[in-house]
This record gives sequence, C-alpha cells and structure tokens, in this order.
Amino acid sequence: MKFLLTVWCSLLSAVLLAQAQPDWKVVGQLRTRDAKEIKASTWSIGGETLDRDYTDYQSYKTYLGPLGAKRIRLQGGWSKCEKVKGQYDFAWLDAVIPDAASRGVIPWVELSYGNPIYEGGGEAKLAGHIPTSPEALAAWDNWVRAMVTRYRAQVSEWEIWNEPDLNPKHTGAMIGEFYVRTARLVKSIQPNARLIAIGLAGVNRLEFMEDFYEALKKENALDLVDIQTYHGYAYNPDASYPGIEKLRQLVWRYNPKIVFMQGENGAPSTPKAVTIGALRDQDWSELSQTKWDLRRMLGDHGRGIATNLFTISDIHYAAGDHMVGVNTKGLLKTNPDKTIERPKLVYKAAQHVFSLFDEQIALVPETKPTVNVDSLSAFAYRHRKQGGTLVTLWKHEAVPVDNYAPKSTTVTVEGQFSQPVFVNLITGQVYKIPKGQWTRKGKTHTFTNLPVPDYPVLVADKSALAFAR
Repeated sequence: MKFLLTVWCSLLSAVLLAQAQPDWKVVGQLRTRDAKEIKASTWSIGGETLDRDYTDYQSYKTYLGPLGAKRIRLQGGWSKCEKVKGQYDFAWLDAVIPDAASRGVIPWVELSYGNPIYEGGGEAKLAGHIPTSPEALAAWDNWVRAMVTRYRAQVSEWEIWNEPDLNPKHTGAMIGEFYVRTARLVKSIQPNARLIAIGLAGVNRLEFMEDFYEALKKENALDLVDIQTYHGYAYNPDASYPGIEKLRQLVWRYNPKIVFMQGENGAPSTPKAVTIGALRDQDWSELSQTKWDLRRMLGDHGRGIATNLFTISDIHYAAGDHMVGVNTKGLLKTNPDKTIERPKLVYKAAQHVFSLFDEQIALVPETKPTVNVDSLSAFAYRHRKQGGTLVTLWKHEAVPVDNYAPKSTTVTVEGQFSQPVFVNLITGQVYKIPKGQWTRKGKTHTFTNLPVPDYPVLVADKSALAFAR
C-alpha cells in the first residue's frame, strides 16, 4: 500500500512543487499514525453504502487503521438484513462492525433505509420514503430492536435516517415523529446510547428543520438529539459556513446542548463526465479533491465541528437507486469489481490531518491570527502537553484548482514558537522558516512572505509535531 501511494504521489510532485513548496530547508516529514495509536479525535471516515453492496469492506478494511480516523459511519440496511419477513441475516454486519472496532475505528451506525417487502415500507435507496403503514412501522421497530440489541456492546452512537429532506413527500414534522418513535425505542434498549439526527442534505433547509424540532418539542423529546448531522455540499467548501451557522443558531434555540457534526462531505476526484453524486457538474482531479477535502476538514475543525470525511472508497451505484454510476469521492480508487486499485493523493493528506489533530491539539478560539491579505482562513491551536502553537492557513476565495500561485502572506499571532516551521499538509514535508522571515515581540510573533495556497498549510512550533523516522 505504501509503495503504491508513493508512486502515485510522485506523479503529482511537479504540480505540488509550485504550490506551497518554499525553497527552505526541509527538516522532516510528518509522521502518520494508525488509529490504534491515537487515543481520541473528532475525525470519522465514511463507510457508506455497504447496505446496498456498492462498496466492498473486505477490500478496503486494511486501509482503515493506517488512515487514522477514529470512527467510521456505517449504514445499517434494514432491507439487506430482512429479505424475508421476520427473518434477519446479520452476517454481513457481523463481518464489518467487530472488525472495524478491532482496528481502532469505532462504528457509528445509521438506521435506514426502507424495506419494500412490506406494503408502505418505503424504498431501500437514497431519497427513499420512510416506512408509513402500520405493518411496516411495526416491522421497522422490530428490526431496530434487533439491531440495537445485537450491537449495543460495540456501537454507542446511532444515526436515525439519512437525508430525509431529499424526498419531496417528507415534511419536517413527519420526520420528527418518525425520529421520536425510533429514538425512544433505541433508548429503551440502550439507555446510554448517543442519538444522531438525521443527516440533513440541505444546510439551508431551515423551515424543514424548524418543523422537525417543533415536532420533537411537542413530544417533549428535545433531549433525544445528542448530535445534529448535516451534509450540504458546496463547490467552495468555505462558502458553506454562513448557512451552517444559521442552522446551528436555529437548533440551539431548541436545545443548546446539541453537538454539531459534519455527517458527510467530500469532493470527487474525476472530471464531470466520470463522476456522479454531489458536485458532479464540475471537473475535478485528485489534486483539487485533496485541496477541497483539506479545506472542509480544517474549516470544520477550526469552528469546533466534528467531521465525517466522505468517503473511504469510490461508490458504485447500481440501477434502481437515486443515481447510477461511480461516485469518485473515495480516498481509495476502485476497480470495476469494487476492489481497491490504489490510494489517491487525498488518502495521504487525510492521514496527516487525522494523525496530527487529535486530542493533544486544542483549538484556541480566543486567539485570532491577523493576516495582510483578504479571503484567508486562519485558526490557532496549541499542543496541550508541549505548549507549542499551530496555525492553519489557506486562501478560500474560490473553488480549489490544480494550478494556484501561493499568495505571499504576513501572519501575526500570539503563541509559543521556539522553532517555527512551515508544513505542507498534502506532502507532509516540514520546512524551517528562515530567521529573517519571523520576529518576536513578547508573545506576539510575525511571519512574513509565507507562501499560502488554496489549501491548508501550517505554521507551527516544531515541538508540536511528530516526525517520521
């Protein structure tokens, strides 16, 4: 695996050398860590669509631990579990849930979709209808009861449905009632379970969400949401945040204890003639995918939002679903039979972020770096034990592109820098910042002529980093 990734990365080196690769002394390479080596973090990786056999867990499982994400999102698949009324086959999940956990990657499981063996049972596909008939709802309850009972020792978080707002027949009130029904059932079996609501597709669906929470309020059930997930794909990931903030303010009016999580986001890696799914009508490459994903991950992280990166493997949608073709948002490129051809460039970049930004790195929201250019994101962190400061930086004015000339930037920030370095998060290379390009006055440090591209880079104290040997 490491050899394949090294070969592929070398093919893009000519492009990357022109982007955030300063002519400074290289002092090391970021160390990547297996999930088992990481105590805790906010990072999750997508493992979606196993319920419809669009990806192959057995092919990608060896890449999970080395990636470094601490959680994986899985879809429970009522229709796959119950193909004959009243008979459950959990063998496919038994081959996934314990195995992922054994690799240090803890599953959180989405309860979905419908089951067409029941009249009024809904559809087993994206944007399908929830079950509605008395028989189907009773069968849904039975399946949820069986799922939670079987996996409660390994799964502590349950997400209820996925992107219900895609179906025009769904209303927020309808989904609210269905959510309360399911949430109460989960809690009756697993009282300490954390409940995740609803994988909202559209960040700007405020009316839908208001109706959803009003339905919960009516049932005195606002405490049944621990985590609110949303998706909301945008060509420029940084353009999403005003809408996300409006959504947060709406939800917090009902319950300020609800935690927000980006439940599914990522960019394709191929031209629009190849990919399907969100963001499909624009040309992408493995480099622009990598830049987009890094901006989404660290844009979320800098705002205190956990992230589920979509997704581990390219997804092969089949006839009968919401779409047909290959969704190329995977970190792993697949063969036509869904086996893994190789890791993409984004896999290595994600390793750098997942390995570095764990529980040892604390966001310092009260510290606001100042810069001399417009449209630049900057967030400050500190290493809890070593005390060293880290600052993430990237230009965010547009959709990421393959060729982008870094902008010479001056950054001023309070913090601790005894040996300041500059880090390219795609390549993982660490550079010593020349002495003539930084000054210190008390706790305030100023760095000049930093080459900031349209994807995140770091200015960090060397003590805050772990280096490959």
